[in-house]
Amino acid sequence: MKTIISENFKIILKEKKILEKELSVKISSRDNTLMIQNRKFCIKGASEIYIDGLPEDEYIAEKVIDAINFGFLIKRALLIKKQDLIFEILNIKDYMRGKNVARVKGRIVGESGRALQTLSQLSDCYFEIKGNQVGIIGDPENIENAQNAIIMLIKGSKHANVYSFLERSHPEPILDFGLRENKK
Repeated sequence: MKTIISENFKIILKEKKILEKELSVKISSRDNTLMIQNRKFCIKGASEIYIDGLPEDEYIAEKVIDAINFGFLIKRALLIKKQDLIFEILNIKDYMRGKNVARVKGRIVGESGRALQTLSQLSDCYFEIKGNQVGIIGDPENIENAQNAIIMLIKGSKHANVYSFLERSHPEPILDFGLRENKK
């Protein structure tokens, strides 16, 4: 049984039946009191979520709930299980040179969200920004390129250069699995 501290426990409990069915686990919750070394702390809006199931299912359920807590829609978070995607978090401040976090977040999002939408299309990943972090859901092959693109934007690269990087580094689909003999 895994225990997760959830900030969006109301959303998770609202969609509990769907999550349990899709993730093959049992989800239960507790009130919003957290016990740490015999001390009680009340976290506003947070609750403990318990996940019970097979270890592999618990691990995937934990990643899905982490993605939901980060701010992803439930249908996108469930893609972690359905399509074998992974969820990664990138801290913006780890790669910044200056102190203007709002400007860097603005560069990532772009005007009316167009830069983030273009990044999503070119990298085949889903992005979400929460605080000083960027959450990414995508294929393991695409996640590294998406992280590199975000880091390039944080460090001040031009958007056009980042987009061309993603176009160049897009993994080619494997069409031949080597099952047929090649004709010579």
